[in-house]
Amino acid sequence: MTKVCIFGLGYIGLPTAAMFAANGVEVIGIDINDKIIHTLINGGIHIQEYGLAAIVKQSIESGFLKPTFEPEPADAFIIAVPTPFYEDKRADMRAVAAAAEAIVPHLRKGNLVILESTSPPLTTINLLKPILEKSGLTAGKDFHLAYSPERVLPGQILKELVNNARVIGGIDIASAKAGQNLYATFVKGDIVLTDATTAEMVKLMENTYRDINIAVANEFSRLAERFGIDVWEAIRIANLHPRVKILNPGPGVGGHCISVDPWFLVEAAPDLTSLIHSARQVNDSQPAYVVRLVLKALGESLSNKKIAALGLTYKQDVDDLRESPAVETARLLAKHGVRVVAFEPYRPDAQFEGFETSGSLEGALVDADLILILVGHKQFQELTPDYVKQISHARMIVDSVNIFPISIWQSAGFRLIRLGVGKS
Repeated sequence: MTKVCIFGLGYIGLPTAAMFAANGVEVIGIDINDKIIHTLINGGIHIQEYGLAAIVKQSIESGFLKPTFEPEPADAFIIAVPTPFYEDKRADMRAVAAAAEAIVPHLRKGNLVILESTSPPLTTINLLKPILEKSGLTAGKDFHLAYSPERVLPGQILKELVNNARVIGGIDIASAKAGQNLYATFVKGDIVLTDATTAEMVKLMENTYRDINIAVANEFSRLAERFGIDVWEAIRIANLHPRVKILNPGPGVGGHCISVDPWFLVEAAPDLTSLIHSARQVNDSQPAYVVRLVLKALGESLSNKKIAALGLTYKQDVDDLRESPAVETARLLAKHGVRVVAFEPYRPDAQFEGFETSGSLEGALVDADLILILVGHKQFQELTPDYVKQISHARMIVDSVNIFPISIWQSAGFRLIRLGVGKS
């Protein structure tokens, strides 16, 4: 296959397009966002990912990657568009359906269509297949159809795209093998073949497993405060057991995978997913729990109080703000009448409804009454008490991710309140 058309140039679509282009495949990159296309055409990049900017720039200059708004005939079509959910937690599949409709006029015999977007079980068969067959062609007979989920970590996407095991689920074995031949262009990890619905389920299972384990860690943090112990110490000791690996608690779960994917299973089978549903409720309520911790620290008088909220991305050392619990925490705090000024080093220009942002760390810290650590960015881990004292009169810190050594900060005159710690 020498020409691939990729729908969606976001956190997965663009790196995937770049990897194909870097390996000599002509790539037509489609996105409906004017800013994304124009940024790429002008030599820029709209997401931060180690090594990606150079590969994208080289691929565009060589002519192997063409960012555009309209699809073209190709040997293979890859759909990597977002799949968010509605307020009632049902999957919003409009972007997937629109991409499939856009493929129909260009679909030819022998083509391959692959869905990469995370989707509820049976999406490939029940949603994608009927739309594509509007072309008059039959899936499995005239063209190949498969599902292949992304399974990469922001910050290491290029490395993991190449080296991670790749799952390809076809509607038949020929479709799965066609997908294998395509991804073998750059994938060095194992390529595992299965059916489409199993591949959909694999992706959802992986992220749901993580979500449930984070939920129990968050519940442990609440229990530790209730029982007057330090959850971080308890987790460290419990993890000495050879068959125990408790994750760390925090202000919640974010990103476009772990905080979203479990809801697809709840939607598909609400009668069978009580545990998954409960885990989602725990993690979705964790920002509110952090807010209660902050309000308790501030005391009864909230008027004229300023909080410096440090970190807004969904995890440390990435620029991804999607479904971020840190953003939700800042919004909830502001609703209580406290002035919240947030600083996000990876997205210093980002603006949000409901609270203020600062383009600098100093701008957030100055005049703050309390410092709230929401994301454990390396820049925040390197803060010292002496530096903070120079910038701010705040001597109270709520650390929701446990990045500050308590002895150092307390000996410097700070009151350090940590999530999951019920003892002084």
